[in-house]
Order: sequence, then structure tokens, then C-alpha cells
Amino acid sequence: ETLDELLKVAIKASRAAGDVIYMNIGAEVTQTKANSRDLLTTIDPMCEMIIKDTVHNEFPTHDFLGEEDVPPGKEASAAALKAKLDDPDSSDYLWIVDPIDGTSNFVHGMPLCMPSIAVAYKGEIVVAVIFDPHRNEVFASQKGQGAYLNGERLKVGEQETLGDAIVAMGSPPAEESMEMSLRAIQLLMPRVRTIRMLGSAALMLAWVACGRLTAYWEYDLSSWDVAAGYLIIKEAGGD
Repeated sequence: ETLDELLKVAIKASRAAGDVIYMNIGAEVTQTKANSRDLLTTIDPMCEMIIKDTVHNEFPTHDFLGEEDVPPGKEASAAALKAKLDDPDSSDYLWIVDPIDGTSNFVHGMPLCMPSIAVAYKGEIVVAVIFDPHRNEVFASQKGQGAYLNGERLKVGEQETLGDAIVAMGSPPAEESMEMSLRAIQLLMPRVRTIRMLGSAALMLAWVACGRLTAYWEYDLSSWDVAAGYLIIKEAGGD
């Protein structure tokens, strides 16, 4: 498989799932996961299945790690990723997917929710797509070939001091992570221009890559939260 082939399928899958998100935003919550702040709707597994089917129609032997297949919690997500990577019978290709990043936003009708798709080859992210269906923005990258927004080359912002920085942060659903996050806000807020909390790791990472945000920090994330955004930022010249 070439990177172009992988990217084409990743974009196709993200657009298919994104269309469902766009048409169903505000969907009723059917159950919670770990707690009342970690939500799941009927649309989450639907979008994951759409992405998985799209991938396996083109690449039937590729492995797949989706958020909805794994119990909640960072330990479970880390264990699931390790199991996939360590399995000697697994494919060299692993698709790491969050079908709806920003489910709480989705439930409450806020257009800050989207699919995030990364493809790893032998443990290294080589293709990434974050599709924002509400603004029709496709953030995409291939290893060594730059990052793009709807075909236009991306570059991270050029702010050199914290005082000029707009920093995005997250609010983890796990209670044990809250103290660390609040401490970080207290430390950063007096030192930066402003802080934003948008409720979607994928969106905040994509916006760092295109310079709308300067940086993003969050504690207690899973692989599917950051895999795609990591490559897009790296290929846009960020760290």
C-alpha cells in the first residue's frame, strides 16, 4: 500500500463518518461510559463501523483499533494499543480511530466534534486525517510530505513567547485527573494571552497545526485522541 492509497481511504472514511455526525448532531445520549462526563451515543459505534467497513473494504487484512471497542480509561486504551502492536500475527498496518472526538459537544449540539483517523505502519504513524464536517475542513498529512488543510499547506504559528500564545487545554472525564489539569490552568493562565477549552482533542490539535492555536495540553489522553493530530502537527513544523 502506498501512502497516497492509505490517505485516500482515510479521507473517504472520515467524510462518510463526518456526514453522519453532521446530520445527527444533538443525538440523544443512550448511556454513559466511566462516568456522567464520558458519554456514548448510538451514533458513536455507528460511525466507528462506517470507518471500519470503509477501511476493510479496501484493506481487509489491516488491523483496527477504535475507541468504541475498548473499555474506558487510559490503562485500558494503553493495553489495547500494546496488544495490537505486540501481536506477532497482526498486520503491519494499524488504523487508530476515534469515530467522534468531542462526544459531549455532539450531544449538546455544539459543532466541535469530528472523526480522527491515523494509520500506523510497524508502530509509526504515517497517515493522518481529521475531518471537521461542520466547516468542511480536511486536515491531512503523510509522513515526510507535509500537512494540508483542504489542499493548502499548513504551518504552525510563529509565536515565540508564552505571552503571545493562545493555549488550548482539555477537561478529562476521570476525577483523578482533574487536580493535575486545574493546576496546569492555574500555572498557565497568568503567563499566556488566553486559554481555550474546546472539548475535542482532534480539533485543538488540528487548530495548532494551522496556527489558530499556539499549543495544546491535556492530561490523561488515549492513543486515538492524539494519533492523527500528532502527525499533522509534526508535518506542519510543530513539536
